[in-house]
Amino acid sequence: MVLGALLAVLSSAAFALNGATVRRGVLKASVSQGMAITVPIGVPLFFLAALLSGYLGAVTGFSAKAVLLLSLAGILHFVWGRYCNYRATKAMGANAGMPLRALDFPLKLALAIVFLGEVLTPLKIFGIGLILAGGALAIRPRKAKLRADTAARPGPKSVGAAAAKAEPAAEVFTPNYTEGYTFILLSITGYGLSPLLIRMALEDAGLGAALAGGLVSYLAATVVIALTFLKPGQFKHVRAIDSTSTKWFLVSALFVALSHMFRYMALAVAPITVVAPVQRAASLLKVVFNWLINRNYEVFERRLLAGIFVSVLGGVLLTLSTDFVINAVPLPDFAIRMIDWSWSWPRF
Repeated sequence: MVLGALLAVLSSAAFALNGATVRRGVLKASVSQGMAITVPIGVPLFFLAALLSGYLGAVTGFSAKAVLLLSLAGILHFVWGRYCNYRATKAMGANAGMPLRALDFPLKLALAIVFLGEVLTPLKIFGIGLILAGGALAIRPRKAKLRADTAARPGPKSVGAAAAKAEPAAEVFTPNYTEGYTFILLSITGYGLSPLLIRMALEDAGLGAALAGGLVSYLAATVVIALTFLKPGQFKHVRAIDSTSTKWFLVSALFVALSHMFRYMALAVAPITVVAPVQRAASLLKVVFNWLINRNYEVFERRLLAGIFVSVLGGVLLTLSTDFVINAVPLPDFAIRMIDWSWSWPRF
């Protein structure tokens, strides 16, 4: 369990860096151009990791059911979820969508309870409530325009700051919340379902099998991306990508592959209700990295930051076990009885 939580933290850190670099990539490139780079590059990275760890042969040990589940997980997460996430990021930046994106946690928890036998507790209910409250608090912050040529002002109150000296001045960025929120909600379906499929395929299979499983998922996703090149003009469009965007997408591809390596290994040794909430910490890291890298192209409003914090706190509560709270906090008997309540999906 501890190993799974540690791997989830490493996954969160890598995913936060991925989010910040993707934001720079989509500034001058289309979503399909970014997908054409970040998805296929995951194949050689996972292949190399599985080869060096000595577990490449585990690919042939998967049952047909496991291969199907891993393939579906790859398509849902790396193609559908990532496409919608890129569209949302391009439309309104990465920060503005974080609280609403947290809605995938209640979905993951519900699926884990129904299909994997995990239980619902008062702590989890409270955590879900905070996630919903964080989303409600942050949704549609006041209209903001971000300029890359605006003079730097200290602190997170600023929505515009001086660009890095190496970067050219950018046009005014006006967040498109309607498009952004729409694609965040669509991305939740892919990001919410994929952990269930991975857990069903890799439960107690070990860390080595997790790397092999990630390779299967990336292969399936890459096949789907390859099929998009059958569309007339698509290959020419991808080749026309801006060189600066290419560099940012390559860096993003490295970080997201590392993130998923840690994520697959975490799901192989720990339940979703431990792994998924810990990864919620990535939201706070994303704010930090976006402030360092993308302060000209992101929203940093008090209401939004408060919503992010509240939703992250809800994710943290989802990680706490009832036994841990009872042992760590002196509580009266009636409170212990209340907090010790649990409910699981009835089995027939």
